[in-house]
Amino acid sequence: MKLRWGALTIVLVASALMPRIANAQGQNPAPQRKAGALKQNYPNPFNPETRIPFSVGDEKCEDPGRQHRVSLRIFNILSQLVAIPVLQGGTGNVAQGGVKIANLMLTCGDYVAYWNGKFMDTRNEVASGVYLYELRIDGQSLVKRMLVTK
Repeated sequence: MKLRWGALTIVLVASALMPRIANAQGQNPAPQRKAGALKQNYPNPFNPETRIPFSVGDEKCEDPGRQHRVSLRIFNILSQLVAIPVLQGGTGNVAQGGVKIANLMLTCGDYVAYWNGKFMDTRNEVASGVYLYELRIDGQSLVKRMLVTK
């Protein structure tokens, strides 16, 4: 366990120093294009269901016909996959409701995901605690926390 904490500390320190080292060498990291936004789930804390708002594409939506590969996954604090929410609503051209957000092709716009608080596709509710949800748009990852209470 001490090795894991030590390795985690080294990774965090290295990742914090890397932008500074690149700037010190006169190299500016290439600006990344904003792929979207992940908002806080509501309600939070929740029992037994929640909604997760997110948007795909930048604010201007310069290319409205462009398709973005989108995935939304929920993990426990041990990084184990707990669930894949379904698409509940949105402004893009997609069939609404019941579509799992796993490598889904979406146009730019605002969307809402729904999670019923169940473990994967079972009837079992997840335990109380902190969970992470990750939105991945065209390879860029955004992560937030949520709290399940009983």
